[in-house]
Amino acid sequence: MTIKHTNEQSLSNFWMPFTANRQFKAAPRMLAAAKGMFFEDRDGRKILDGTAGLWCVNAGHGREPIADAVHRQLMDLDFAPTFQMGHPIAFEFAERLGKIAPAGLDRVFFTSSGSESVETALKIAIAYQRAIGQGTRTRLIGRERGYHGVGFGGLSVGGIVNNRRVYPMLPGSAHLRHTHDLDRNAFSLGQPEHGAELADDLERLVALHGAETIAAVIVEPVAGSTGVLIPPIGYLERLQSIARKHGILLILDEVITGFGRLGTPFATEYFGVEPDLVSTAKGLTNGTVPMGAVFASRKVHDALMTGPEQVIELFHGYTYSGHPVSCAAGLAALDIYQEEGLLRRAAIVSERWQSAIHGLRDLPNVIDIRTVGLIAGIELQSRSGEIGARAYDAFVKAFEQGVLIRVTGDIIALSPPLIVEDNHIDEIVTTLSHVLRSIM
Repeated sequence: MTIKHTNEQSLSNFWMPFTANRQFKAAPRMLAAAKGMFFEDRDGRKILDGTAGLWCVNAGHGREPIADAVHRQLMDLDFAPTFQMGHPIAFEFAERLGKIAPAGLDRVFFTSSGSESVETALKIAIAYQRAIGQGTRTRLIGRERGYHGVGFGGLSVGGIVNNRRVYPMLPGSAHLRHTHDLDRNAFSLGQPEHGAELADDLERLVALHGAETIAAVIVEPVAGSTGVLIPPIGYLERLQSIARKHGILLILDEVITGFGRLGTPFATEYFGVEPDLVSTAKGLTNGTVPMGAVFASRKVHDALMTGPEQVIELFHGYTYSGHPVSCAAGLAALDIYQEEGLLRRAAIVSERWQSAIHGLRDLPNVIDIRTVGLIAGIELQSRSGEIGARAYDAFVKAFEQGVLIRVTGDIIALSPPLIVEDNHIDEIVTTLSHVLRSIM
């Protein structure tokens, strides 16, 4: 790895996202290079990536086939519009994705991010209802403690308070209760036993608002950004059944769970559900070039393919929808995933992963551990009047000891690249063991 050192670099111009800017710039943690399972800082110190970057670098860092594909594409065709025009690689990528898509969802709309994928799925849902003569169905249902990006649609169906405090919400959005139940489900391996009945909240909202007003319900199969909330056994199946009964589209937000995180290509297969729309991003290109995609069922897609053929069927899109360089990165990532069996590798290593992580359950201040696939959430007891402080201390100390973790509130979230080996798991767990014993 080549690391470039910069003397007296100014940190003032970059307004960092989801960051305590003043705190960071007083004591910055700078990543300068990455390869395989590791980042390096500017001093060449290795830091084990326990979070796959930001839930996205599924095949590990510095994969040369992706870099080579991006370089070739930049030289061949750096940009081409997809408004009333096309280029071959976008159609090739969509066709390849259709072959691994969730069952029946092989129509692909490209975006630039997870946030855009959510906004797109919500708009498609409303457009679909209108196309089938259900124009009164404009209400969107989300869930408490859900994260669906930072667009106004995603914020409105999302359930993270700090995301919602400053900005106005779309009128008519409503929320199911979250499924987190420490009293009944603490330290569950895989899906927790209790809570399937919480899906009945959708019936309550139908009774309150009327099914004729509701276009779609959107949930994450596993809620990652609020601390790895795993659906109870039977919950997603029950939610799907209720949605279908009332003509409500089911959208699964797989920005985190898509592309092998649970040991199947998508969480739809892992949990045995068949939604109408699936939003994705992150692992789509192994995190190398920003890109997202919405997978739509043929029922939804074909309902919009009506009217005069010269008329735009869905008045929606982005300048970078199907960007040729992003498509090249995505195709190369798909090749790696398939050649190395990464879309199902988590199923092979998850037992080892979950056993190791649950070995931390008796450490100080640990009140719950949740694991599924290659994801883990370790919930810590909050300090009185200082929610999030204990986990933040763990984050800083783990980084100092050479492991990158992610924290949300007082929950440690882990999601290593799918190439993780036993020695990496041991290093993550050993480091966290030291860290958790050292913080008060």
